[in-house]
Amino acid sequence: MATRWGRVALAACQTVLVKLEFAPSARSTVGLEWEIMLADPASGDLVGRAPELLTALEAESADERHTVTGELLTNTIEVTSGIGSSVAHAIDDIAKAISAVRAATDPAGIELLSAGSHPFAQWYEQQVTDKTRYHKLIERTQWWGRNMMIWGIHVHVGVEDHRKVFPIINALAGFLPHLQSLAASSPFWAGERTGYASNRALVFQQLPTAGLPWPLHDWSQFESFLDDMVRTGVMADASEVRWDIRPAPRWGTIEVRACDGMSTLPELAAVASLIQVLVEHFSRQLDEGRPLPELQAWYHRENKWRAARYGLDARVIVDSLGGQRSVREHLSDTLEELAPIALDLGCDREFASVSRILDDGASYARQLSVADAAAGDLSAVVQHLIREFRSGPEASTHET
Repeated sequence: MATRWGRVALAACQTVLVKLEFAPSARSTVGLEWEIMLADPASGDLVGRAPELLTALEAESADERHTVTGELLTNTIEVTSGIGSSVAHAIDDIAKAISAVRAATDPAGIELLSAGSHPFAQWYEQQVTDKTRYHKLIERTQWWGRNMMIWGIHVHVGVEDHRKVFPIINALAGFLPHLQSLAASSPFWAGERTGYASNRALVFQQLPTAGLPWPLHDWSQFESFLDDMVRTGVMADASEVRWDIRPAPRWGTIEVRACDGMSTLPELAAVASLIQVLVEHFSRQLDEGRPLPELQAWYHRENKWRAARYGLDARVIVDSLGGQRSVREHLSDTLEELAPIALDLGCDREFASVSRILDDGASYARQLSVADAAAGDLSAVVQHLIREFRSGPEASTHET
């Protein structure tokens, strides 16, 4: 059901809010979006060739569950799954979408890769996709908007009752640093080694409607928030809420947007399964009448910075009293506690793969290792990412 938003005039100075509908959605179903870079196979630099690829790709996928679309920059395509009854179901859609893209990009001499940032590309060499909404975004946000050379994943999980949405979002926010750390893949920016595991996390929040979600507690507060934003011209509708976790009323889902672009399909599956299990875990607690955990907003802000800076080595605040634990330790305990839910949801194999990321390191660590071995040559990092995207994280173990 499409999002509907508007205001009905009652008198010259009076208006009444039209309710924002939350579409019916099957509980804990999964949808995935993956932003992918297009690169020259020899130089590794970005190429703005999405427009020439998309017409054929969209026509070929018209009868498929997956879609292939453009994004803000012409150097990017996005592949999207259908509604998955399981993580494996959605991942299968993504794999088929990538195969369809390869059928077009391989003959055209275009390589694919994904990470939160490109190691050395410059913003002023990129072209904005010729769509009104993108031009409006750049016109408003100027330098920061033009610097949005960022790539991410979006994970949707179905919620069957809109009254659950904000309690779950507020509880799930406590795990944003864990998710951000697992997915961190942007240690370089415009040729610079930033010192951050996820530089993307701090760049993206510069957009006026992005960043951590406001601490709202029910659907009516969200409607009031949107009323304020639309009335004052901040945004046109709910689709312009770009929070790290947001409701997606059109789809009846909670959408996690905090993660950098995953560098491999197996890692995308692992992080998606963790998000699905966490949402189901909190949903079950609500069914049992149990209050969900919440952290103070200032703790969330600090946790986001720590995860961006240190990745899986971050020490984060895990309760309202200020207790702190390492991301790795806290995640390990969480994985053990929630493993039965993963089994119930049929994503236990993907869920178990989260431990592999904890043991072997996330993409940012692998990129830094490649750069060090190549005496700082970031072209080597791009080639590493190209190989990983094609072959999986095991490809990095065979690199010299």
